[in-house]
Amino acid sequence: MSHADDHAVLFGSGDELPSNHSSNPHLNELIGNGLRRRQLLAGGAALGTLAFLGGTLPAAAEAAEAAGRGPADFPFKRRSKLPFAPVAVTRADSISVPTGYRAVPFIPWGTPISGSYPAFMEDASNSAEDQAQQTGMHHDGMHFFPIDAQSGKGRTSDHGLLVLNHEYIDAGLIHPNGPSVVDGKRISAEEVRKEINAHGVSVVEIRRNLQGAWEVLPSARNRRITAATPMQIRGPARGHVLLQTRYSPEGTATRGTQNNCSHGVTPWGTYLTCEENWAGYFASSDGELPRELSRYGLRSSSRYGWETLPDDEFVRFDATRKGASASDDYRNEPNHFGWIVEVDPFAPESVPVKHTALGRFAHEGLVFAPVKAGQPVVCYSGDDAQNEYIYKYVSRDKYRSGRSDGRLLDVGTLYVARFAADGTGEWLALDIQDPAFQNACSAAGVSFADQGEVLINTRLAADVVGATKMDRPEWGAAHPDTGEIYFTLTNNSSRSEADAANPRAANAYGHIIRWRELSADHAGRRFTWSLFLLAGPENDSVGPNGQSLSADNRLASPDGLWFDDEGRLWIQTDMSGSQLSAGPFGNNQMLVADPRSGELKRFLVGPLGCEVTGISATPDFKTLFVNIQHPGEGSTADNLLGTWPDGPGKRPRSSTVIVSREDGRRLL
Repeated sequence: MSHADDHAVLFGSGDELPSNHSSNPHLNELIGNGLRRRQLLAGGAALGTLAFLGGTLPAAAEAAEAAGRGPADFPFKRRSKLPFAPVAVTRADSISVPTGYRAVPFIPWGTPISGSYPAFMEDASNSAEDQAQQTGMHHDGMHFFPIDAQSGKGRTSDHGLLVLNHEYIDAGLIHPNGPSVVDGKRISAEEVRKEINAHGVSVVEIRRNLQGAWEVLPSARNRRITAATPMQIRGPARGHVLLQTRYSPEGTATRGTQNNCSHGVTPWGTYLTCEENWAGYFASSDGELPRELSRYGLRSSSRYGWETLPDDEFVRFDATRKGASASDDYRNEPNHFGWIVEVDPFAPESVPVKHTALGRFAHEGLVFAPVKAGQPVVCYSGDDAQNEYIYKYVSRDKYRSGRSDGRLLDVGTLYVARFAADGTGEWLALDIQDPAFQNACSAAGVSFADQGEVLINTRLAADVVGATKMDRPEWGAAHPDTGEIYFTLTNNSSRSEADAANPRAANAYGHIIRWRELSADHAGRRFTWSLFLLAGPENDSVGPNGQSLSADNRLASPDGLWFDDEGRLWIQTDMSGSQLSAGPFGNNQMLVADPRSGELKRFLVGPLGCEVTGISATPDFKTLFVNIQHPGEGSTADNLLGTWPDGPGKRPRSSTVIVSREDGRRLL
């Protein structure tokens, strides 16, 4: 997500400061000093930019692409899977889609979905209680669950549950005149409760009416999960001494989920929301922070100052040691965040679950490898911060269709990736029982009391085993046919040297990496990898076809990723700062790639200041749901930098957009 640079200022909305100070090498140190950045770019295809495109490519095509020639040079033709005219770059305060398509805003921030269904007030004067019954702020990851999903069919395309994350809030827009602050402290509990209630997740039952328009149903399934919703903790860290707080002396319960970025969908039909830049919500005035706080970038001041109010619901954001033991204060409250949270969208009475076996870090999302009955469940998650890592989880138990549930996410092994310069890679176990992990800890002089402590300190454990630092790993996606895993590496301005997996120093544009597991069930420890795309302008990029990007598809800061059922890869961008205000890229956008042919086209451009993020579709592929986050970013009540979607003079509101063809046919 896009953020301001000054992370110390109250209300600064931002990615957390880099906190990986380990000596783990970038891959350039493994390759040697003779490799130059231009060799990586010019020889991208040979190194791996198009080293593999799945087993379905004819040998002649693979050879042509390895030689740097694009699809136009192939000795055969195939029907384009991208039959639309690419959308041009623009900086208009509107949504652009190809000719023959329409894009309609839907459920913007403040849409009433439950309770008394309070209407959104244009001056943002809604109460905290109103906000708890309305869609939250800053839509992000999202999934459409067909209404018949629990029956095992999941084919209904005109009725279902739309479940979406709300990543953060703009304090300058959520209140009529901005937040009330005196001497750097919050003074209104009502305002802070409203901010807390604007975070989390919305579950919204929707249906397409007889006129073809989508509408919100007044349903008992509609639900808001906020940064104050009671939750339970499961997995190896449940009941750990480092999770004990005044609220939960046993370390088994917690309140809320926040800074929810991308998401995941389980094979058994539940929704996973992922806690990303959560550390900035907490503050500690302790002189020396324990490693489970310092390694995650906790500071003496928080992003919104919630902890400066005296009530327990707010004091929990102050991690300062105040009592004789952890049960007397909230020194361990930050350890309750950085997890993946499971929500059953069809059971509004259910209590969300934080799964500690999946590790604690800045989770961007969670993507599952193709699931097969009788095999373990395997899933991947990126730690979205500069120089952090990519992780894989393998369940101990096997998946059983119709019988498996969230318990598969409580017992298993968490791994972290090490990428080698020769295009191979290894998954390193973060398991206190694993001899290699024990040896690495011994060599580093680091010890953990138990597996719960390993997972609470996931970043440190990954440092110890020598994982590969990456350029902000964000969304992942699994190819539905080949099983290859794709990940966006959005950008990284803090690194000064390049390496094979991150082939640019001061990588402002970002790239997409992919790998293929050497084990058929994805559960093994070895993989091969390649670069799929190097983002950037025409003179500094490599597209999926081995050629430079063009006016039809140039992009920067790739973020969201999603495969449709025909194997097309949808790519969303999250540019900020000068990339948005000047240069060749225009507003943030969404593109579509065909990995098999190398074709790539721009499909959508968002309004001013926005991030394009979150995507899902109906089973008939006639409706596409796309989220537009923080349009008019940086706006305040008296300084509107954008007015989408409501128009001139209105506060900008994050919103879902419904994209469809004007002729009612499949999208592509």
